[in-house]
Amino acid sequence: MTSRRTSIRMLAGAAVLGGVSALPAPVAAAAGPEGERARGGAVVSVERAADLTAEEVAGRLREGKIESDQVRHGVTAYRVVYRTTDSAGAPTTASQLVVLPRNGERRLSAVSWLHGTTVHRKDVASENPKSNDRLVALLFASTGRAVSAPDYVGLGSGEGFHPYGDPRATVAASVDGLRAARTLAHRDGRELKRKVQISGFSQGGPATMLVGRALQREGADRYFRAGAPAPVGGPFHLSAFEAAAADDKIDKSGLYLAYFAVAWNRMYGLYASPGDAFRSPYDSRVETLLDGHHTVAQIVAGLPSASKDLFTEDFLNKVRRPDGVLKERLRPLDETCDWRPTVPVEIFHGRGDKDVDFGHSAHCSDQLTRNGAAHGLTDVGDVDHNRSVREAVPRVVAFFDESAKSG
Repeated sequence: MTSRRTSIRMLAGAAVLGGVSALPAPVAAAAGPEGERARGGAVVSVERAADLTAEEVAGRLREGKIESDQVRHGVTAYRVVYRTTDSAGAPTTASQLVVLPRNGERRLSAVSWLHGTTVHRKDVASENPKSNDRLVALLFASTGRAVSAPDYVGLGSGEGFHPYGDPRATVAASVDGLRAARTLAHRDGRELKRKVQISGFSQGGPATMLVGRALQREGADRYFRAGAPAPVGGPFHLSAFEAAAADDKIDKSGLYLAYFAVAWNRMYGLYASPGDAFRSPYDSRVETLLDGHHTVAQIVAGLPSASKDLFTEDFLNKVRRPDGVLKERLRPLDETCDWRPTVPVEIFHGRGDKDVDFGHSAHCSDQLTRNGAAHGLTDVGDVDHNRSVREAVPRVVAFFDESAKSG
């Protein structure tokens, strides 16, 4: 049965603000034999990104307005490029941040952290030290866990464009990221435990459930198995989310829908030319602005915020009442929670979220209930979308601790 909770017990810890350690130059990874180079998860390169004491981690978390009481260890973070596949199943490379705790333990629990919507390829955990995703990865690692935080395909220093939300590319980049993290841990003389705890925010919420299901049901990896999933603020009913964006019922509706339309057109052919979907003069600039190399500020300055001002009415009607390939491709992303995990699930969401309505997490909870899954739904408060992840993550740590004790 679904439970609604507003608080979870926090773990004790101590930390004070400190400085930042110097970093060595990038180190290229050994390629290995031909088969190893082609294998998903094979490491292409490794660069140390940060080396922090527990006090320094806590200081960064406080600067980012994330609770730091759970910090116990210093951490070392690496920028890792690895081999994976794109939305078409073709070989490509992706990047991620891998963070290991400096705690002397040889066998480490692993966490896969899956980020939310990111339009600028440098605003990911591996590249932006001030991003929420970098801070979340530092927090998880400082509690004694190894962290794989993939940038997904087409972001960070990976190749190609970002196939926004595509299940195939999402699972591939996440599972291959875990494999690469395991390789890196081995080089450090350490082993990752088989059960992976999975969490992610916004776009990473459905991704959490996709990766958990792939590891549990589909044998996505010969070694890793799904541990407790903990999605945060996810759009679990994507067709409803995009329809709400078409009707300007969510914050930043035009930006979300434009990113979706451009990415999905590249994958699935939603329109013959930009003018079929976007009003003039935006049809001539939207695909350039959403190429992964423009910042949010640049995109907001170049496009109207409301969908009604950005899109043609015909295209908005297609989003409101999808059929054909759009309906077919949306269906799996309306059903990411429609399975029965063999481990507990905890969903986190803020009732004040104006980007992704709380009803999306209720939708996920209802699907899990119908499948007889053990789960809960935690309301993290009357907070907006971005604050909800900062409020949720310490609770996720506590949930992971409790689920680890129970098996």
